Amino acid sequence: MADHTGTQAYGTQSDAYNATHDMRYRDTKDTRKSSGVAEDASFSDADELLAAMGYKAELVRTRSTLQVAFMSFVLASIPYGLSTTFYAPLIGGGPANIIWGFVGVSLIILCVALSLGEITSVFPTAGGVYYQTWMLSSPSYRRIASWICGWSYVVGSITITLAVNFGTALFFAGCINVFGGEEGVFEANSWQIYLIFLAITLLCNAISALGNRWLPWLDTFAIFWTFAGVIAIVVCVLAIAKNGRNDASYVFGEFNPSLSGWPAGWSFCIGLLQGAYVTSSTGMIISMCEEVQHPATQVPKAMVGTILLNLACGCVFLIPLLFVMPDQEFLANLASGQPLPEIIYYAVGHPGGTFALLIPLIVLGLLCGTACTTAASRCTWAFSRDGAIPGSRWWREVNLKLDVPLNAMMLSMAIQLALGLINFGSSAAFNAFSGIGVICLTLSYAVPIAVSLLGGRKLVAQGSFYWGVIGLIANIIALSWSILAIPLFCMPTYIPITAEYMNYASVVFFAFFCVSTAWYFIWGKKNYQGPPTHEVSQIQARRVSVTADDLK
Repeated sequence: MADHTGTQAYGTQSDAYNATHDMRYRDTKDTRKSSGVAEDASFSDADELLAAMGYKAELVRTRSTLQVAFMSFVLASIPYGLSTTFYAPLIGGGPANIIWGFVGVSLIILCVALSLGEITSVFPTAGGVYYQTWMLSSPSYRRIASWICGWSYVVGSITITLAVNFGTALFFAGCINVFGGEEGVFEANSWQIYLIFLAITLLCNAISALGNRWLPWLDTFAIFWTFAGVIAIVVCVLAIAKNGRNDASYVFGEFNPSLSGWPAGWSFCIGLLQGAYVTSSTGMIISMCEEVQHPATQVPKAMVGTILLNLACGCVFLIPLLFVMPDQEFLANLASGQPLPEIIYYAVGHPGGTFALLIPLIVLGLLCGTACTTAASRCTWAFSRDGAIPGSRWWREVNLKLDVPLNAMMLSMAIQLALGLINFGSSAAFNAFSGIGVICLTLSYAVPIAVSLLGGRKLVAQGSFYWGVIGLIANIIALSWSILAIPLFCMPTYIPITAEYMNYASVVFFAFFCVSTAWYFIWGKKNYQGPPTHEVSQIQARRVSVTADDLK
């Protein structure tokens, strides 16, 4: 058993496993050579850096710089995410809330991405923010800080995946109902939506598990598919605009918070859920560090670059829709809670044409669900291999034939399907799923940023993605946003509040808090020793060597 200074020892691997992994690694190198890609010494150096951080490489590094950036883009899937959450800013204030809320949140999340990028350049591992919190924290509180962060990261990744798949089910139902006029084609009641959600969840898990080797190419396809779909929608709705176009003052300045019932300022803030939801996956790409060729440099660049790309793509998508959007109150009263199909139908005037334009968004929803499923399984696996989740010995296993942590993926799927049952008790279930995902991921991102700031940012100063004073300002903005977002997205979208329309994000968040806290005192306080790390100085020495190789 390997000895790790000052921390727990990580379990030994069998000779059979080592042989299998070495064979898979050689196969990957052979594939790269056969495709004309020159073998880079730092491709193996990344595994050596991982070993310096206390882990044996168990997943094959197949993603290039562009491919990890593409996956980060697909995790957000901006046009799809903005479509399924259009309702929140619509009743929060209308056009001004939709466009300026998205722009404002994107700029804030850029600060979060920059802050996490600084840290990830120093500690690139699938444990992500949980591992980083451990390494950055003082020994006096590192166990509890990493425990809270890890549980928040896992729960957030699982519930945001649930929100994506459930949102796709609702959106698909709304798309189908454009053929039925005001009555719709089918009722889309709770059990119908749940069955659609079940089918989507099973499909995304099957693609992620069985098609792992092709996922980077699927992400690449998604980029071109997204741009083609956005262009088709924008051109058609603006060119046809059957019912006319709104003027620019309406698109950029109309603010009507009366539909939510909240005071104007708070109503605008609640409408920020749309922007927060589509950018909440920012840090999930860190979970893929052990499948990326040069994670210390590629992942930080992908996080920051993708936010800028998403901001541009989102504005190009939203602004034309606002120019052709029908009456705000009419959209707010839709039984489906999905305004986008009606907006496009209002502009195009033909159900067949409307559905054709919606197909790119439906497909993008499935691709986003697959990417989120993949990332959620990796962070669940990473947290399990350090014994922090009940039954860890099952969830930390990697399926050698599929090259995926299949058991962790199945655990994540089972939790999603169970939480999906909330839909039978509340028609506002989607708000709860998206809200809890945003809350938990926001908390998990805030913890390592906070402990890094408390430590004077000394360790991130040694990284290859250090931003100096700009990074310090980004840290402060990121933490200020976290303080606002956590209580904000527990609030109902509108008042008066009823049991059916209550936002149950606060209930799920409290349940997670109780489970994680109870497990800590039952088992974690005595047995949990954190990740199997070496001293920071050893990791830093190896990181400097790897970074130097990357820059050659």
